[in-house]
Amino acid sequence: MSKVAIVHDALPFVGGAEKVLEVLLEMFPRAPVYTLLYNRSRFRGTVFEHHDIRTSFIDRLPGVYRDHYRFVPLFPFAVEQFDLREYEVIVSSHYAVAHGVLTTPDQLHISYTHTPLRYAWQNYHSFVASLPWYQAWPARWVLHYLRLWDAAAAARVDHFVANSQWVAGCIRRAYRRRAEVVYPPVDVHRFEPLFPRQEYYITVSRLVERKKIALVVEAFSQLGYPLLVVGAGPEHDRLAERAAPNVQLLGWQPQERLAALLGRAKAFVHVAQDDFGISAVEAQAAGCPVLAFAGGGTPETILPGKTGLLFPQQSVAGIVAAVQAFEAQAAGFDAEEICRHAQRFSRERFRRALGEVIDACRAQSVNQRPRR
Repeated sequence: MSKVAIVHDALPFVGGAEKVLEVLLEMFPRAPVYTLLYNRSRFRGTVFEHHDIRTSFIDRLPGVYRDHYRFVPLFPFAVEQFDLREYEVIVSSHYAVAHGVLTTPDQLHISYTHTPLRYAWQNYHSFVASLPWYQAWPARWVLHYLRLWDAAAAARVDHFVANSQWVAGCIRRAYRRRAEVVYPPVDVHRFEPLFPRQEYYITVSRLVERKKIALVVEAFSQLGYPLLVVGAGPEHDRLAERAAPNVQLLGWQPQERLAALLGRAKAFVHVAQDDFGISAVEAQAAGCPVLAFAGGGTPETILPGKTGLLFPQQSVAGIVAAVQAFEAQAAGFDAEEICRHAQRFSRERFRRALGEVIDACRAQSVNQRPRR
């Protein structure tokens, strides 16, 4: 078997990208992980704790675990310092700069792309508009530089794999490259429908502005239906101030508790424009219909009218209309059918599909090498 290295952007906390990395380590248990930074305290008790993880100089900068985003201008330089010459195959797990590692003509580089750097590309204008003026202009220059570097770095990748058709489109627009689609792994077997189901709605997310949880809280404060908000983040206090008594902010919940909450919920509400939307698939694995914004990759996981409903606007009015439409037809959703649909996003399916892509790329790479 070829000698493999894995490059992952950063390990500040466990998120959706780390679930992909976990399965990559199952596929390549001897492969070291090269990453910009690694906050070990956040990964105790996980498969990463005892793995060979190698970090860049970013990991030693003061205050990097509190706010690593302020060091983003250094990320391209840092990732280019990894010396990967001893490996035959490089697999990068990329949402920022991991695809920009330097390789030789004899190496094969496959990039599993969660998204091209979103604040430099598809979210650029909304991100800059959210900043105060004294931060907006420096940000424009930094993101301009990052776009130039990012486009050049994409040329170093032999084969792109996207986590959704939406991301494949982002890759095509940003890099002018084709990408195969392999949906990310979801621990669907941890969830199941529970009966009797109850009358509360639920949303699960990091409480950051991009996830638009404030819109959900405001909509349900108007509607009066019970809503559970699972998650933590800098938006917590602001959301708590705006929430009506029917809205409960539960913070992060253990996996067993989350599975039980999803398993009995009436419906799951998802408003963010996510690249894929793992939480929406987890909800469906629990037999929970999903009411989701029809943007990003989330619509690719939902069968409208069967496993959920899609609404066209990220707005309070859009959420209210979707909930009212769902209330009128809630009895028509079958929890067992929703659960079966979610099984197509399992870890086993991801491992098999990505393994086939990597094997095909290896075979093609061998056939294309010049004969001596």
